[in-house]
Amino acid sequence: MPSKLRLTKIGDRIQQEISEMLVRQEISDPRLIGVTITDVKVDRELAFASVYVSALEGSGRSKEILQGFESASSYIRKLLSMRIELRAFPRLRFFWDPTPERADRIEQILATIRDEDIVNPSQTPEEIELDDDSISKDN
Repeated sequence: MPSKLRLTKIGDRIQQEISEMLVRQEISDPRLIGVTITDVKVDRELAFASVYVSALEGSGRSKEILQGFESASSYIRKLLSMRIELRAFPRLRFFWDPTPERADRIEQILATIRDEDIVNPSQTPEEIELDDDSISKDN
């Protein structure tokens, strides 16, 4: 059984190779345009490699993208087996990775909080409302 370090290296190499295939358009499925491979986890028996994918458009296209990968799975596996030497090459399973979308949402929330603090960080919400009322009376 391979060590955890070896499994990680194999996963990293699979991730790198699939990413290069997508960039070079070696996989000609139009459903896979703009897709990013976020992670690859290889199980201890080297039977399966779980490939996690994401896209800029978000989860709206997730089913379409996963179907594209499933239909190209055997072709991708064949190309990978020619580039990465392993006795038996793991079967590929594809999963949607929501992490980039979650990170983007967190960034939006933090930006909103920062924008609110820029108004006047020392004022309480009640003081801000009072200032808004005095501004409208002055006009």
